[in-house]
Formats: sequence, C-alpha cells, structure tokens
Amino acid sequence: MQYRRLGRTELMVSEIGYGCEWIEKKSAEEIRGITDRARAQGMNILDCWMSNPHVRSALGDAIRDDRDRWIIQGHVGSTWQGDQYVRTRDAEACKVAFDDLLERFHTDHIDLGMIHYVDEVADWEHAMGGPYWEFVRELRDSGVIGHVGMSTHNPTTGLLAVESGVVDMIMFSVNPAYDMKPASEDINELFGEYGDDIDGMDADRLAFYRAAERADIGLTVMKTFAGGRLLDPARSPFGVALTPAQCIHYALTRPAVSSVLLGYASEEQVDSAAAYETASPDERDYASVLASAPLHAVSGLCTYCGHCAPCTVGINIAQVNKFYDLAEVQVANGGEVPELVRDHYRALEHTADECLGCGACEGRCPFGVGIVERMERAAELFA
Repeated sequence: MQYRRLGRTELMVSEIGYGCEWIEKKSAEEIRGITDRARAQGMNILDCWMSNPHVRSALGDAIRDDRDRWIIQGHVGSTWQGDQYVRTRDAEACKVAFDDLLERFHTDHIDLGMIHYVDEVADWEHAMGGPYWEFVRELRDSGVIGHVGMSTHNPTTGLLAVESGVVDMIMFSVNPAYDMKPASEDINELFGEYGDDIDGMDADRLAFYRAAERADIGLTVMKTFAGGRLLDPARSPFGVALTPAQCIHYALTRPAVSSVLLGYASEEQVDSAAAYETASPDERDYASVLASAPLHAVSGLCTYCGHCAPCTVGINIAQVNKFYDLAEVQVANGGEVPELVRDHYRALEHTADECLGCGACEGRCPFGVGIVERMERAAELFA
C-alpha cells in the first residue's frame, strides 16, 4: 500500500481507504471481517458518516485494539433520530450524536471532524454562521477533533470552504462522469492525465481542484465508481465499462487528491480495490478507454453537464439525475435506495415531483436525454 500526505494535516493516509458505505446491512461479524481485511491490505483511513448505532458499534469494536493506527473521518451533523439517519445543523443534536460516535468507537478523539454534507451555498452560510460552527470549533480547540474537514459533492461549496480557511481537508465526489466538460466537446480530447492535459474538466470543478491544491487542502474521494454506474457498460455515460483500477487511477491523478475511500460489501471487494497497488500501467489506463469509447454512447444518457438549466420551476436537473442514477443502480441490483442518497435528494430545494413536464430543458440538452420522463421516474423512485 502506498501512502500520501493529506494536505496540511500532515497525516499520511493510504491511497486506498475504507469508505464503510455498504456495511449497514452487514452483521457485526461480517463488518469485522471486512475491517480486518482492510487492515491487512494496509488501509489506515476510514470514513464513518453513518449514524446507525449498529454500524458504529461494530466498526468501533473492530478497530478497538489498534484504534491509533486508524485515521478516522467522523461527521458532525449526521444524527440518529427516530431510528433513522437525519442530517442536521442543530448543535444539541450534533453533540449527542458526536458523543455517541466517540463512545461507540472507544476513543476520546476523532482525527478528521467533518462538517457533514454541504452541497448548497445557503447551507454553508447557515452552518458557518451560528451554534453549529461554534460546536465544531469547540471540538477542534479542545482537541477532540484533530482537523476540521467537510464533505460535499458541489465544487461551488467546496471552493467556498477552501477560501474560508477554516477547513484542512475536504471529502469530494470524483470520477470522470462528474468531471466531464459540457457535452459539446469531443470525447477524444476529454481525459488527459493530471500534469499533462486536464482541460477536459468542467471549469467549476477544475477551479475547485486547483484552489485546493494551492491552499494545500487534501482531498479524500467518494463516489469513485458513480455508485457502480461506471463499471456497467449499459449504464456508463461513455458506453463502455471502466475497471475499478481505472476509476481509482482517475481519482488519484486529480489535483490535491490523497485517498480514495471505497465502500465494501465483502472481503473480496477489499482485495479487488487493493489490487490497484500492483496493477500495471496498462491496467490503470482509463484515458485510452474513454478516448476509444463510441462517440454516440452518450446519446440519451445524462452526464450532469448542466446545459439543461434553467428549469422553469428551479429544479436542479443535473443533481436530481445524479441522485436518481446512484439510487437506480442499487435498486436494479436488488437493493434499496441508499439512505444517504435519499437524504441528499430530499435536501434539494426543488425535487422531481415539481416538474411541470414543459420540456424546455430537453431542447437545451446536447445528449438528447428524455428529461421529463426521468423526472417522473425519479419522483416515483424517491416517493
């Protein structure tokens, strides 16, 4: 396992980390097995956004004997209320949930205290302007959290966090579908290696990456496989499937990225991810795969480029489509809509059920996506 410096935190984190996202339905014994395998593969960073008491206890017990070798991302604002996950900025609820995390992890400190899931500017301003931030700052100043971080999918709020100077690292969603420049560009020119040609990135995301790099804000990565969509040729926006090694390499070659945190549903998936470390250059090469993808592949498939905006009623169509695709992949494979994805969707100011079906967006979509139909399906899926 290779290790990288996590920006100005100076922490050395494993390139491949433990995202913990898919263990909620696992038994304590299964979680221990996955955790033991992650440890054996040299992983030393784990993210626990989950507030579910079962998951926290199982993870805490699994790392109890060597807690100090683990760099833990613990989230402030992920709470358990009424037997379900609730994201909140209520300081008192956050305190209860964070104390619970410490207790279940058998520790008196969390290495990376994450401002949990900030995707909208208004939420950033609200979080930083009142008791919530005071609580986070109190945790930092008292040493209960070693460094302040933030999780976001939005480069705009990510850039605000970088420029604020209050965060030391950020957890961000990174993969070639999310980074893709608006679809009018030639796919053959989109995806060069970092340090070579990254002009194919969406301008807002590139600005965020560059700002993080300049400020020495290390990035940890989520959504590396786009919820599995990039691994499936039928669902990939490129019309071809990428391998786990190619997706991981893409993320690790973005500016400021230190670690890719993957969710594992089995010990075998841990080994598959860790195999990146011994993969050949050809096995890691995503650029040639994307460059040779059929140019017609993106027809009818949303790449979240945002050309469809503005919506008549203010729906963020790209975000709705992103959450729909993440959820639909899991449902198609016999699972349920992930709780976190459902919460992200519900947090949007306007959701798919508000769609008027006017079709104005479809006339602006360079991919020919049937947006009205997708809004109907999204509204049904998240009902």
